[in-house]
Amino acid sequence: MQVILLERVAKLGQMGEVVDVKSGYARNYLLPQGKALSASKANIEAFEGRKTQLEAQNLESKKEADKMAATLDGQQFIVIRSASDAGALYGSVTTRDAAESATEAGFTVDRKQVVLTAPIKELGLHEVQVVLHPEVEAKIMINVARSKEEAELQASGKSIQELAAEEEAEAEFEISELFDDLGSAASDDDDAGDNRSAAASDDQDDAAARD
Repeated sequence: MQVILLERVAKLGQMGEVVDVKSGYARNYLLPQGKALSASKANIEAFEGRKTQLEAQNLESKKEADKMAATLDGQQFIVIRSASDAGALYGSVTTRDAAESATEAGFTVDRKQVVLTAPIKELGLHEVQVVLHPEVEAKIMINVARSKEEAELQASGKSIQELAAEEEAEAEFEISELFDDLGSAASDDDDAGDNRSAAASDDQDDAAARD
């Protein structure tokens, strides 16, 4: 099916180009999204009559997208999720979650603007693409963690594996300290017992001498 593009579409072409696409792609995406018109003679003529207006609208929307990209690009947003000790999520983080986390932070991002090659299923930092305009993109970082404290540690550069190793080492240290304390207490008891035995022996010797 031939369509005339009303805006730049990645991997298809620029505004005003007539391109061949699959009928399903045109009917389910390009046409309802207002990104193209069927390339009939009437539509092509109508586009030529509106071309200057469309180009002006595109330029204005691109300027707005550029402004937003300047503040959005490089931002990091936290998404709290339950996960196993190995870091596997009980579920996944989707485009909706990414858009909502950005919106909660004061940015207007629609889930349709978020591009994920696959749902996020692990804790950690994940770079995500946001398409603000056909010609403007921004990259954000989604920090998926089990708590805000864990998110802060991940943001500082520590992976979930490093955090788990630190927790394990800390637990082993506490156990070692506990055994050291118990051993010290037992040693003190032994010393006290020896002192009592020595004192009793001295008392017996003194009594024998008096007799």
